[in-house]
Amino acid sequence: MRTKKAISLIVSQPDYLQLTKLIEQHNTPEAEALDVELSRADIVPEKDIPADAVAMGSTVTFVDLDSNEEKTISLVYPNEANVTQMKISILSPVGSALIGLRIGGNIDWPVPQGKVRRLKVIAVQHPV
Repeated sequence: MRTKKAISLIVSQPDYLQLTKLIEQHNTPEAEALDVELSRADIVPEKDIPADAVAMGSTVTFVDLDSNEEKTISLVYPNEANVTQMKISILSPVGSALIGLRIGGNIDWPVPQGKVRRLKVIAVQHPV
C-alpha cells in the first residue's frame, strides 16, 4: 500500500507486459495489489526509464523512517525470490509498493498485526 498522496510511478513497457502476464496467472490479493499499482504508473519505453527508478531486477536500498533502519533488496519475480539472499518477490507487499518509485519516494508498507512501516527509497541500482 502507498500513502494517500498521488505518487508518480514510472514502469518500463517490457516490465509492464511481464507483470500484467504475472497478474493474469495469479488470482491473489497480492496480484490485485500489484495491478492497482501498475494502473497508476506511467508506462515508458525501456530506454526512457530514469536511473533512479525501481524496476524489475533492481537492487533497492530503503530506510524505515520510524526505526531509521536501512535495508537493501533485489526486486525479482516470484520464482526467483529468496529471502535469505534478500531477493524479494514483486508479489510481496513491499515488492509491489516499490515498483516504479524513484529515489526520494516514500511508501507505507503494511506489516503483520495491522501495523504500517514508512519507507523511503534512498538508492537504486539496475542490473548490468
